[in-house]
Amino acid sequence: MAMRNFYNEIKGLKVKELPAHLKPMFTIDYVKESINKGLYRYTAKYIQTSSIVPLYHVCFGGMIFSYLVALPEERRHLEHQQHAKEHGGSGH
Repeated sequence: MAMRNFYNEIKGLKVKELPAHLKPMFTIDYVKESINKGLYRYTAKYIQTSSIVPLYHVCFGGMIFSYLVALPEERRHLEHQQHAKEHGGSGH
């Protein structure tokens, strides 16, 4: 929904006008205000309604985070295994 609103805002602008339109959105105050609005809406939608969805968000977020942390090591392992296979090694 937010992306649709943003697209509708910039859809009628010319390319020369775009930086002037976007520049105020990258200020510290605008970012703080946007984060506060998002947290307020999240609290109103999930926390105050006693929904179980925030627990799902924490669980899935934790799984995604642990996957991303382990990804570089896993890629090194797979590259090593592929290299060993190409050069006749055991590859563990």
